[in-house]
Amino acid sequence: MEYLYSRQAVRECLRARRRPIYRLLVGEGVEDAPIIREIRALAQQQRVPLSAVRRDALNAISAHAQGVALEVGDYPYASLDEIFGAAQMRNEPPFILILDSLQDPQNFGNLIRTAEAAGLHGVVIGTRRSVGVTPAVVNASSGAAEHMRVAQVVNLARAVEAIQARDVWVAALHGEAQRAIYEADLRGALALIVGSEGEGVSRLLRERADFVLRVPMRGQVASLNAAVAGAVAIYEALRQRHA
Repeated sequence: MEYLYSRQAVRECLRARRRPIYRLLVGEGVEDAPIIREIRALAQQQRVPLSAVRRDALNAISAHAQGVALEVGDYPYASLDEIFGAAQMRNEPPFILILDSLQDPQNFGNLIRTAEAAGLHGVVIGTRRSVGVTPAVVNASSGAAEHMRVAQVVNLARAVEAIQARDVWVAALHGEAQRAIYEADLRGALALIVGSEGEGVSRLLRERADFVLRVPMRGQVASLNAAVAGAVAIYEALRQRHA
């Protein structure tokens, strides 16, 4: 069991109904805000026990609890088949985000939030040198991780091959690529690889990708962080798809 915290994360977990929920904790004296009333109502509908606790008990879980926490079971990772099934159900070409050795929970959560907002069908991460979907990641995603299908695989290179075998183009982001994202056709079935904060996409995955692209840089700053670069590329692909 683990504790999700912050009002957005707790509400979205209750809305998603994807993992076991054991107990809702509400701090004594928490203001009767609309989102708190919604959280209480969702918990009541699902017969989730509610416990009133001291605020310091919530602060022991996280300083960012905002007066609520949710005792839950493990995060329900998806499979590649489920991700492709989501695309098929929506009658859309697959649009997948692959994260290579991303270790910062804030960047990971922001990318999940962007992927969910843009309507991607799933996110793929590795089991090694990568942060999993932790409560900190769920909080950073404002609860979007509870709705997004995230597949955790042992070997990212093999996952890329499996995705390509389903007629999906794979593009890797790399700062020294020759071609900019605006010069590529991103309208079809696409998997986008975003690399770690320090090393970027590994050479192995760049070699496995069908093409490598860069986000154009015109200022003095050498690079964007992973979350921003990924968001720019995701929304360029989305713009092309709906142009």
